[in-house]
Amino acid sequence: VQLQAYGGGLVQAGGSLRLSCAASGLNIGRYAMGWFRQAPGKEREFVAGISWSGSSSTYEDSVKGRFTVSRDTAKNTVYLQMNSLKPEDTAVYYCAADRLSPRIATMSVEYDYWGQGTLVTVSS
Repeated sequence: VQLQAYGGGLVQAGGSLRLSCAASGLNIGRYAMGWFRQAPGKEREFVAGISWSGSSSTYEDSVKGRFTVSRDTAKNTVYLQMNSLKPEDTAVYYCAADRLSPRIATMSVEYDYWGQGTLVTVSS
């Protein structure tokens, strides 16, 4: 199983980025998928998630209305569209997979597989 996260980079405040998480060795249609982030000196935190059915999503309060999680099962890829980025969004972003969970977990310990992370830097 491999989750390959990419799409990070340097962007000015107010800008946008789209992160992608390409999965291999698992079918994202059978996993709840989550995005987490970890800023320097801080703990990893939940950002957004999408259910295994794709019918529901949930977001951390600070990103609601700015970030959108989606997926393309044909490409076996999950996305995180990030708009109106703020300097406080700067972090390494990780995607994760939670097998057949009936809900979208927000605790990192509940996820079974993790990608390697992609760095997002938002300048002020």
